Amino acid sequence: MRNRIVRGVAGSFILISLVLAIYVSQNWLWFTAFVGANLFQSSLTKWCLLEDILKKFGVSNEEKNCC
Repeated sequence: MRNRIVRGVAGSFILISLVLAIYVSQNWLWFTAFVGANLFQSSLTKWCLLEDILKKFGVSNEEKNCC
């Protein structure tokens, strides 16, 4: 579950910052680059701050089948 949340948050941040870059200011592309750099760093080090935060809030890493 944590993995899905991390992917969803990262994807949402990227899409939101792209929309803000189009309609507000191109400086929002720096936020997109920051999220991408964090994803790249996470792939190399296998460490993600959001995953640690979710772990502290008790979000499990197991998938639960709802149906």
